[in-house]
Amino acid sequence: MTTTDSKYNPMSQEMRYIMDHAHALVDATSGELDDRIKSARNALKERLESAKSGYGQIEERLLSKVQTADEFIHIKPYYAIGGAFVTGLLLGWFMSRK
Repeated sequence: MTTTDSKYNPMSQEMRYIMDHAHALVDATSGELDDRIKSARNALKERLESAKSGYGQIEERLLSKVQTADEFIHIKPYYAIGGAFVTGLLLGWFMSRK
């Protein structure tokens, strides 16, 4: 499923870009002597490490579910079309109510 991976790759790259900048901020403040800066830097470093592991797990689960849905749609396209049609009708009906 290279097409599914390539669709979500920019999102993954953006998150890695943000994490890299946060690491750069941690590294830039490593020479500061103030206790508040040290404690904030350590807290940010811990949060980044936990976010990295959490983001990796979420990304894997999301891609797995997207691939499963993609396979289901390829196997039974009429079910997917019918489900989308019924969902659209229900949403339209709920939104048109006052």
